[in-house]
Order: sequence, then structure tokens, then C-alpha cells
Amino acid sequence: MAGAAEEIQVGQRLVRVSSPDKPYFPERGLTKLDVVRYFLAVGDGILRALRDRPTMLERWPRGVFEGATVATRQDNRGDAFYQKRVPAGAPDWVGTAHLTFPSGRTADEIAPGELAVVIWAVNLGTLRFHPWPVTSADVERPDQLRIDLDPMPGMGFDQVVPVAHEVRGFLDELGLAGHPKTTGGRGLHVYVSIEPRWSFGDCRRAVLALGREMQRRRPDLVTTTWWRDQRDRPVFVDYNQMARDHTMTSAYSIRPTPAALVSAPLSWAELDHARPEDFDVTTMPGRFAERGDPHADLDGRRYPLDPLLELADREGLAAPPER
Repeated sequence: MAGAAEEIQVGQRLVRVSSPDKPYFPERGLTKLDVVRYFLAVGDGILRALRDRPTMLERWPRGVFEGATVATRQDNRGDAFYQKRVPAGAPDWVGTAHLTFPSGRTADEIAPGELAVVIWAVNLGTLRFHPWPVTSADVERPDQLRIDLDPMPGMGFDQVVPVAHEVRGFLDELGLAGHPKTTGGRGLHVYVSIEPRWSFGDCRRAVLALGREMQRRRPDLVTTTWWRDQRDRPVFVDYNQMARDHTMTSAYSIRPTPAALVSAPLSWAELDHARPEDFDVTTMPGRFAERGDPHADLDGRRYPLDPLLELADREGLAAPPER
């Protein structure tokens, strides 16, 4: 029998947590309340990653268990599902942003303005948050350039790390600062805070230009070939993650696998020694308490996109087609 609901004080709000004893990661012995406490422990970090950003929720209301499935457009049956629109019954203090998708359809998504919104979403079963690279102040112009280093099947984090260092070196040459984080899996993301002056198409073109440069510098490791069956190198620079309505797992989100790994912001100095399995729901709170958020200064300075767009122009790169 599920335990009685608890009310958690989060800032000025009382947030109800139903069924706090429900197993969420049974192999790790973690309950729903453990997951809530995790997000509270990294509260400043998760809110920094989501603040005022339209955010899709990845909800696992039954927890993570062997054989669990995610609902799709083709089959809406599943143990977990993605939710773009604001859930019914949301409190009036849940911030929102109005979005237009490539199809022309529109929706209001949550845009957390306070930690209580995050905990409210966690009570609904949210483990991963998928924020757009825009804020509710301007949903048409990204303020983050997101570089997704995606290892091919059979490849791992060891192949991604040298590519990330190459990305950092190139960004340094352009006068841009990158911030790396694990995905909770084998990949790595690098974020660059940019001035919100360019379209999604411009941003995708900029990442494609960067990817082509990485392909020239590390032809042994990097590909920008779109079709998966034609990729013959270990790491794909996924420029399409900068497309409208394509999102990436936020920092501090929990990957829905039995190990309960999390997406961990890193400093460049620790990249060579870090491994995705080092960061999970049980270890991250202590790390956060000791070191704080390595991405605390991510938005401290916003950079112009001109250097990458000038490279794209020199290469004759058009905006990639929508996928």
C-alpha cells in the first residue's frame, strides 16, 4: 500500500508529493520521495538549467522497471510518455511559454520560474526535463548553442572526450566559451551562451559549420553525415539538435535506466577523468554540496554567433533541412 501523501516546503510553496514510498528505481532501492529529495538537493542547478525555458516533461509515473516502454505517436500505450503541453490541473503559479511547432500547431509548455514548479513536475513522475534553447521572453531566437557529440553504436565516452577537447580548442580560437556536461549516457553536450539575435536555422548552420571543422581536424573520429547507415566514424556532431522543437536532456535530469545516472555538468579540467557512471541520484547531491554547479557562470556572458556563421558562409553551408 502506498504511503500517505507528504507536503514539501519549496520556497514559498507547499508541494504535495503523492505515494512517496512508490519504488522509482527498484534496483537501487530508490523511491519517489528519494527522487524528490535529489532534485531539492540540486535545486539551484536544475532551476538554472530550466529557468523560464519552455520545457517538455518526460514522465515515468510508474517508475523505472524492466520491460517499461515509452509511448509513441504510433502507439500511445506505454509506461512512460513525453508531455509538451501544460498538464491539466497545473497550479496557477506554474509559468508557461507559448510555442509554435514546425507543423504550425501551437502549445503552451511549462517554463519553470521557481524550484516549486520542478518539484511539482517531479511529483507527476518527471525524471528528465527537455528545455528549449530559448526563454519565454523570446521563443524565436535561441540564447544557447547546443553541441551534441553522439557516439555511434558500439562506441563510448572514451571516443567522445578527445572530440570535446577539440571543440573546446576551436571555440577558444573563436573567442567563445563552451561548457560540457554528460548526457547520463555515452555522449557529451557542450553549451555556448549566445546573444539571442539569430534564428534556429542560423544556429543549426553554425553547429554544422563547427561539426565540419571538427571533421577536418579529427577525420579519424568525427562525422557530420546525416544518414546513420552512412556514418563510418565514431562520433556524430548532431547539428539537428538545434532545430526548432528538438530538445536535449537538461543538466541534472535523471536518465530512466536502472542505474539512475544523471546528466552532470563538468569543468573542462575534470573531463579526462570523469565517467558517466560517476554521477547518479545518490552521488550528485554530495558533489553539488561540495563543488556547486560547474555551469553557474554559463549565462554570465553571451557571445556573438558571427564567427561560426562567417565560417558557414565561407564553406557555402545553407541551413540544413528540417528533420
